[in-house]
Amino acid sequence: MYRYTRKVDRSPSPAATPDHPAGEQVGDAFTRDAPTWLSYAALGCFTFWLYAFGPALTLLREELRFSYSVLGAYELCWSAGAAAAGAGFARASRRLARGTLLWTSALGVTAGAGVFVLGRSVPATLAGAAVFGAAGTMLLAVVQAVLSARHGSRRDRALTEANIGAGAASVFAPLALGALAGSVLGWRATFAVPAVALLVLYLRYRHLPLPPPVQHGNASRSGPLPLACWLFTVLTALSSAIEFCLVYFGPQVLIGIGLSAGAAGTALSANFLGILLGRVLGARLTRRPGRSTALLCASLGLTLVSVVLFWLSRQPTLAVVALFSSGVGIANLYPLALSLTLEAADGREDEANARSQLVLGVLAGIFPYLLGTLADRHGLTTGFALEPALIILCFFLLWGGVRTRRHHR
Repeated sequence: MYRYTRKVDRSPSPAATPDHPAGEQVGDAFTRDAPTWLSYAALGCFTFWLYAFGPALTLLREELRFSYSVLGAYELCWSAGAAAAGAGFARASRRLARGTLLWTSALGVTAGAGVFVLGRSVPATLAGAAVFGAAGTMLLAVVQAVLSARHGSRRDRALTEANIGAGAASVFAPLALGALAGSVLGWRATFAVPAVALLVLYLRYRHLPLPPPVQHGNASRSGPLPLACWLFTVLTALSSAIEFCLVYFGPQVLIGIGLSAGAAGTALSANFLGILLGRVLGARLTRRPGRSTALLCASLGLTLVSVVLFWLSRQPTLAVVALFSSGVGIANLYPLALSLTLEAADGREDEANARSQLVLGVLAGIFPYLLGTLADRHGLTTGFALEPALIILCFFLLWGGVRTRRHHR
């Protein structure tokens, strides 16, 4: 039995049934027990590294003097590692216990981050980025699997709450990197913070049993995943691609309308603040079940309006406001789309989780690169049109997934 640290809803948890084992939470009850808090904290550590990675590349480029093409290669190496982890997660989850997989992944991402910051050459740091992407994505996948198995039909709330830590990391990681870059410790010390936090978590929770995969009657069925699951999988990956494109090229848009490079980088914090606020709001809105689709549709609508306003604006103040509101919209795209993906998997959550990380690793590398290529050839304003096009595509994927899911039932 897991020891509950906090009980939010007063309704008792239903008894275990063949369709809902004891490890899975059903009904409207939602509790945050030790595995839940561990998952939240582990995800926060990984995302702290992730949001420090981009700014660190700028500083690393100043030291090693590599080209913009090599700069793009770091993202491709990270994405390749993420795709490899997505391809291997389902097999690894069948062979290893959840706890073993989580702590092994945590050790791997720590090693990858260490090689990245301690390497003194481009090949070494590229290798560190690849290991960081692979082990970090494996850690992300196992955290998502634990939350899905533990909370069942309420996974939407658990995943949204977990990503509040990711939103906080998006704000504090760049600030910590900038502060330490100007100190005697140097920017590399930033990457030690999550490593220390993971060590503390390991010492506290290393003997904690984590929920195993939930066994459904059709969990062992072979063949492709349901079509709705695949549509939601692509939606999940595109949600991340939308965020990455805005983070990578948003400052360049601001520079094009008159801001300095330093001011544009600072203005990007408005987007990160919006993401944090959006995830806090999302956690409140998902306290009641059955809201995922409506909230995801509303989030896509807000994101589309905000991105178009940011794209077409020629006034810096209005552009920064649009950057903030786009963050509020983007905030819950990934966790809600992932929740729909796992729900549509018909008992094959680990396989769907793995496929979503594989597709995400591919698309998160392709679309920022494609946007940059379009911008080089036709100008940034034309290239940035890819961003609203991706959001519109997400609407169609959501509509298609919901329609297909209803027909399947």
